[in-house]
Amino acid sequence: MKREQAPRGTVEVRIYSIATSLTESIIFLDETEGTRILPIWIGPMEAQAIAIRLSGYPSPRPMTHDLLFSVIKTLGLTLKKVVIDDIVQNTYYASLHIAAPDGGGPRTVDARPSDAVALAVRFGCPIYINEKVFARTQVLSKPITEDEVTRFKHDLKNLKPNDIIGQLLGGGPQSGQEGQERGEDEEGEEDDEQT
Repeated sequence: MKREQAPRGTVEVRIYSIATSLTESIIFLDETEGTRILPIWIGPMEAQAIAIRLSGYPSPRPMTHDLLFSVIKTLGLTLKKVVIDDIVQNTYYASLHIAAPDGGGPRTVDARPSDAVALAVRFGCPIYINEKVFARTQVLSKPITEDEVTRFKHDLKNLKPNDIIGQLLGGGPQSGQEGQERGEDEEGEEDDEQT
């Protein structure tokens, strides 16, 4: 498959790691040619869908993302790239860029970042983040030396999502759903209606 060119104003990222608990997960996306890491809070089921595909173990029955992969392929289309386009009030927005294998008939479909990444790992397509997302949210920096890499990986294994939230918010109390994906949690919508 021909490699997609990075859309203007974006940087290519890859999955650096996934931290998960029973109730929430964080996916870390790092620049392929830089030091920034973007943490995005996602649901545990979406984290599982990404992790299962990355592990190489096939699911005994198609999960939702496997089904969508099959539907797109059956229609003679492919996922060319995914782009995390924007963040508004701690809600991330992403898009799927679907086209025929030769690039014809391109279509853009709105998606949650977790679903977009889950499909990207199935199609093996690039993931991009718009620079304005990096500018509007807290980012982490990749370790540089071997000692930093070793320490960072050790710390990451023992890290819980709440630890990251505390670090990003400077240890202060969390306000709202920091880094919440759009449409991920209907309880948050109910809470908003009650206030």
